Amino acid sequence: MNFTRWSARLPGTQRKTVRDDRSPVPAARAEFARADTRPGPAAGDPDGPATRVTAAALEDLSARDILSRLPALVALVHGPDHRIAYVNDAYSTAFGPRPSGVPAVEAMPELTELSLLPLMDQVLRSGTPRTVKSRKCASGNSYTVTCTPVRHDKDKGHGEDKGHESGVLVYAVDVTDHAEAAERLRTSESRHRETAVTLQRSLLPQELEQPDDLRIAATYQPGGTDAAVGGDWYDVITLGAGRTALVIGDVMGRGVRAAAVMGQLRTAVRAYARLDLPPHEVLQLLDGLAAEIDASQIATCAYAVHDPNEGLLVYASAGHLPILVRDEDGTVRRAADPTGPPLGTGGWIHTSGTIALPPGSTAVLYTDGLVERRSEDIDEGVAALERALSGAKGSPQVVCDRLIRSLNVTAEHDDDVAVLVVQHPARTGPTAELFHNASLDLLGGVEAAPRARAFATGVLTSWRFPMELCDLGVLAAGELVANSLQHGTPPMRLGLRRTDRRLIIEVTDGDDHLPRRRRAEPGDEAGRGITIVASIATSWGSRRTPGGGKAVWCEFALPQ
Repeated sequence: MNFTRWSARLPGTQRKTVRDDRSPVPAARAEFARADTRPGPAAGDPDGPATRVTAAALEDLSARDILSRLPALVALVHGPDHRIAYVNDAYSTAFGPRPSGVPAVEAMPELTELSLLPLMDQVLRSGTPRTVKSRKCASGNSYTVTCTPVRHDKDKGHGEDKGHESGVLVYAVDVTDHAEAAERLRTSESRHRETAVTLQRSLLPQELEQPDDLRIAATYQPGGTDAAVGGDWYDVITLGAGRTALVIGDVMGRGVRAAAVMGQLRTAVRAYARLDLPPHEVLQLLDGLAAEIDASQIATCAYAVHDPNEGLLVYASAGHLPILVRDEDGTVRRAADPTGPPLGTGGWIHTSGTIALPPGSTAVLYTDGLVERRSEDIDEGVAALERALSGAKGSPQVVCDRLIRSLNVTAEHDDDVAVLVVQHPARTGPTAELFHNASLDLLGGVEAAPRARAFATGVLTSWRFPMELCDLGVLAAGELVANSLQHGTPPMRLGLRRTDRRLIIEVTDGDDHLPRRRRAEPGDEAGRGITIVASIATSWGSRRTPGGGKAVWCEFALPQ
């Protein structure tokens, strides 16, 4: 191979010319290896006598000598069919000798395996170098390859103009070790992510509780493969007496650690919810626990309680995004403050707020992955969600899916997303006949007890309950009223509510001391009321009311 007048322009360099086999390379003035002037080994040393080793300077080497000594694989082809002009020793060692003058498509199958022939055509046409990284060939080795355009200035004869022939210099570096290490790292990260996603999903509700008065759906979508799963969660907790707690939260970390913290917080919320505390008190307890679990993790949470008798969501927020409510006419409202700092910060007194959730309305609780984008303010994302919610109709699951699509959340989204959609359906026709409310203010002294029993008898009979259920309901109402008359203070009220699944009896009064079930001695004349109620009802409970009093309730499951 004659290297006469081939030139190559590498990225970021001036054009240089390689003149002939014996001419120096003008672009390289540094020595290939400098003379070693250090003293050699002493006489008699096994390594031999003291010598001074002198290496050739780079300008004393031809281009062929330089390329043949490179550890990288080098091949030179010319013409539109990429005929082989030269391959160096490293290339021959890797793929075997290659005959000169033969088209590469016939004699260099490795270029086809690496998908380089189309790239070489582009290099010839554009005159621009191209690099491809870590491509694997049939042998299993991976190479990073740079294809650089070169030009051969050839003489047509004495006194004639010079012609030009273009070619491509192929420079390949074996990166098999790096590629295998990267693949092992990707596999490890993939397994770690799968573990985190599995843990995350196992800690979320496997099946949402469906209250009598609400229709609920939720969606969780982890971030794309390049984003580690976070700690988003949601929950639905039935509290009794028709009330329902709705929870949405977000642990800001990533991976298994965030998922584990999320699981602890979700379990704690369920335990605190069973105490039937106001939302701000639940968050106050959760705030202290979050600091104990992991003070370095930041978490936000919104906790809301729906009471069908009041048609309200009572909520509190620890640094979380506002709840959105869509009315039946399409108007979207944001839950206003109060919003406190994230969980675990301490020193903040949380407060509760309210937002109306009338029949026909839909509430949406969500995490920041749904609305936060790096290129825009988060308020713009919330506004986009409001617009999407305004036109979202259908079942809760349909609304969930529409919001996900409208906010462009795909499988490659860079953050995980949790959405909880809650609908308070407007019931008409036969369905509405399955839901009734009745109440009686308890005035006077002991005579209020027989009035309450008579009221309960009339209401339950009009609701066409079986005789046995009517008798049990009247007995429970009488015991709850008697307990309130003896231990409570005015104002007192008896409430009866039926849904399509249960009968609910509730008595409220002005005293905030909660009753407890206790074992009455044989000689005691009192103390058996709550025990009787607990033994005949499906469930019972009590809670403090916002006005400073309490409510005591029990439920009876209706026959299917």
